[in-house]
Amino acid sequence: MPTCKLVLISVVAFLTACAAHQAPSPASPPAATPAASGAAASSDSRTVPSRDGSYQGEITGQARPGSKFARLQVGMNMEEVQTVLGRAPDRLHTYESGKRWIPFYFGNDARRMQVLYKGEGCLILTGGNVWGGAGGDLVSIHHDATGACYQP
Repeated sequence: MPTCKLVLISVVAFLTACAAHQAPSPASPPAATPAASGAAASSDSRTVPSRDGSYQGEITGQARPGSKFARLQVGMNMEEVQTVLGRAPDRLHTYESGKRWIPFYFGNDARRMQVLYKGEGCLILTGGNVWGGAGGDLVSIHHDATGACYQP
């Protein structure tokens, strides 16, 4: 019986300590984060619908006048992107998205692919489902001629 009281006292002490800890108030401004080596500021980011309107994508930065990147649209597939840009990407890598761990998720966004076009910027595309099929839809465009947006 003394063990039960000790456990109960420990739990009450823990919960009291947790209740005493205050989270930052929503009214306080978020801590400033320095821009990573020339990357576009987050305030320069905007949400746009895909071409077919089935999902929301993101565009960061402004395209240079006359840039081929300016002709890209969220919702294009990888083949269309390469046709518009006239070349394959300079670098690319894939990574798992958080959707990879959702039970019974059969969408094409379990993986993501980030590509770099030197002198233009970075693109993020869906990388396929958990079995490697589908994917290739453009979800994010980062106009950044320096290439700082590419993070392998």
